[in-house]
Amino acid sequence: MRFRAVFRVSQSRYRLPLSLFRPQASSRSFSQLCSSPQRRSFGIAFDIDGVILGGRVPIGGSPQALRRLYGESGTLKIPFLFLTNGGGIPESKRASELSELLEVKILPSQGHSPFKNLLKRFENELIVATGKGEPALVMSEYGFKKVLSLDDYTSYFDNIDPVSQYKTWRTEQVSNQYSNFDKLVPRYNVFSERVKAAFVISDPVDWGRDIQVLCDILTSGGLPGKKNGHQPPLFFAADDLEYQAAFPSERLGMGAFRIALENIFNRIHHTALEYTAFGKPNPFVFKNAEAILRQLCPSCHNDNGDMPFHAFEALYMIGDNPSVDIKGARQAGHPWFSILTRTGVFRGKENDAEFPADLVVDTVEEAVEYILRREGTV
Repeated sequence: MRFRAVFRVSQSRYRLPLSLFRPQASSRSFSQLCSSPQRRSFGIAFDIDGVILGGRVPIGGSPQALRRLYGESGTLKIPFLFLTNGGGIPESKRASELSELLEVKILPSQGHSPFKNLLKRFENELIVATGKGEPALVMSEYGFKKVLSLDDYTSYFDNIDPVSQYKTWRTEQVSNQYSNFDKLVPRYNVFSERVKAAFVISDPVDWGRDIQVLCDILTSGGLPGKKNGHQPPLFFAADDLEYQAAFPSERLGMGAFRIALENIFNRIHHTALEYTAFGKPNPFVFKNAEAILRQLCPSCHNDNGDMPFHAFEALYMIGDNPSVDIKGARQAGHPWFSILTRTGVFRGKENDAEFPADLVVDTVEEAVEYILRREGTV
C-alpha cells in the first residue's frame, strides 16, 4: 500500500523508525511476536462517522481494514473498539448493524458506555433521556430502572409544548404509539416525583421541544410547572459542535444543541446551567477506552490459540476530527498515538495546525496498515 502520510515531527511523542515501511519490518508473523517476550501490546480505537462510515456506507476501505484485526478462524486477534460520540441505539443493536455493514463480527462490548459509571448514583431514580433513536432503551440496557424518554415524559403534560399541534409528524407518531390506550397512564408518578437527572444520549430530533421541556425540568428542580428548585444534573454523551455524516458538509452535533440550551437557560434562570459532557475529547473517555480494551484482551487469540497480554505500550486513536479525536488523544498522553484521516471533518493536505496528529493518512485502511507494520504484525 502506498502511503501519503504527514508525520507530526517536532511535537511527536514517538520516534518513528526510518525502516518502518521496508519489507523486512513485516517479516515476523503475529504468532512469532506473541511468543517473544519483547512483543509490544497495543490496541486501537476507531471513530465511526467520517472514518468507518459515511452515513450508513463503509468508507476508506474500512471493511478490509477491520478484517485484518481478526485471525483466520474469525476470532479477534487485536483488541479494538469504537470510540464514537454518536449514539441513540442499544449497544447490542449497534454491534449487529456494524457487523452487517462491515462484514466482521462486532461485539456489544466493543463500544464505550461512560453513562454506565453513573448507574450506582441513579439506578433507582427517575431520569429522562433524549436524542434520536431509542434513548430510554439505551439507558435501560445499562441498568437504569426508572427511565423515560423525553417523548414519553412530555406526553403526560398537557400544553407543555405550545406548538405541538403544528408538528403533524410528531402528532402522528404519538398517536400511533398509544393507539391501543384510551388514556395515557404514566408508568411513574411524573406529577409528584422529581426528575433526578437528564441525559442527552444522542442528537435531539426536536430541538425546540427538547429545549423547552429540559428548561422546564432544570429550572423547576425536576417538576415542570412548579416553582424554581435546585437544578438536577444534566449529562451529555458528547459535545461535538459538528460531525461528518452522509451530506458533503459537516452537520451540527450535540455540542451545538448544548450551546443553544445553555444560552436560553442562562437567559431565563438566575444561575448558569451546570452540565457534564462525556465523549471525546474528555480524558475520562480515553481512560475508559483503555479499560475496555484491556477487558477485550482475553477475547484476542494469536495464531497458536494463546491469549497473551501485557500492559499496553501503544494505543491508537483513529479519527477525522482534530478538535475532538486528536485533541482527546493528545490530552490523554502516553500511550496514546493519534492518527488523523482525510475522509471526514478534516480534509487538509498538511497536518492540522491547532491539534496536530502524530500521523495523517488518507483513509482508515492506510491507518491500520501503518499500525500493523509499526507493530510488526504483518
